[in-house]
Amino acid sequence: MRAVVYDAIGAAPEVRDVPTPTAPESGVVVRVHATGLCRSDWHAWAGHDEIALPHVPGHELAGVIVEVGAGVEKWAVGDRVTVPFVCGCGTCEWCLRGEAQVCPDQQQPGFTHWGSFAEYVALHAADTNLVAIPEPVSFEAAASLGCRFATAYRGLVGRARLAPGEWVAVVGVGGVGLSAVMIAKALGAHVVAVDRNPGALDAARSLGADHVLEADGRDIPGAVHDLTADGAHVAVDAVGGEQTCADAIHSLRRRGRHVQIGLLPPVSGHPRVPMARVIAWELDVLGSHGMAAVDYPGMLALIESGALRPERLVERIIDLDEAARMLPTFDRAAPAGMTMIDPQRT
Repeated sequence: MRAVVYDAIGAAPEVRDVPTPTAPESGVVVRVHATGLCRSDWHAWAGHDEIALPHVPGHELAGVIVEVGAGVEKWAVGDRVTVPFVCGCGTCEWCLRGEAQVCPDQQQPGFTHWGSFAEYVALHAADTNLVAIPEPVSFEAAASLGCRFATAYRGLVGRARLAPGEWVAVVGVGGVGLSAVMIAKALGAHVVAVDRNPGALDAARSLGADHVLEADGRDIPGAVHDLTADGAHVAVDAVGGEQTCADAIHSLRRRGRHVQIGLLPPVSGHPRVPMARVIAWELDVLGSHGMAAVDYPGMLALIESGALRPERLVERIIDLDEAARMLPTFDRAAPAGMTMIDPQRT
């Protein structure tokens, strides 16, 4: 099969022929029809995650099952499926409680094993992790659910427990941030979107953001407090930087809830977080690490009803060759939505 491969951390990715995977026990092989190009893929390429080399990235995916391994009971060849980027083992106490996203023995395509920037990908513990794609939902929309959209959904619904009428400050409106804007508006919240990219702010406004703020050196927390009277009830750092994390936390009102979605890698020492404000104002700091497959039905019901339309977040669809060129530059990119890869496109 054709796949995007890199042989060393920071090395130029290239598209080449590699062996097609076979289905592991209790797992499947999926023919990939759509896979997202995500900042997390860049983090792995840059050396912020432990990966085995050579490596095929890709963790947001959707496609059709072409092979079923021994022990799989719920799935068959021809099923349209997607998968959370965190695949639980299916047998530990966390998986049995429906919390596979924190499974200590988790597998992650594109991190713990070869991922979906390829024509085919192997997935583990299929009966625990696979999610059926409803017929009206496109492969591109389904692929967006695996990481950015599902993480934003669980961050706002499962972790922050966002209520109608509350204010949400979303710092960074790339793929995950725009997902958070769409989800917050569908839940009846008010949204302030923050980004340095005017195009991303236009996209946030088109999704219903009540206010947009360009991060051009201004006092972002002060502006959020002015717009919301007392500060946001919920803040989301959808970028993963020391400044964006601090801006999000300082944008909160007293007893507010901060959701950290963007990764904060210790590139030059562990990032400083304004814990003095967290303590003094009794803020909740919450992580959101994806969403288990058992929690997908509520999100899919909102998609089928039309209340959520993740396909609106797809900015462009590219092939594997362009994906290989784009991956090393993704930290400098300024997307106004999600980039999807079609590995079958030539």
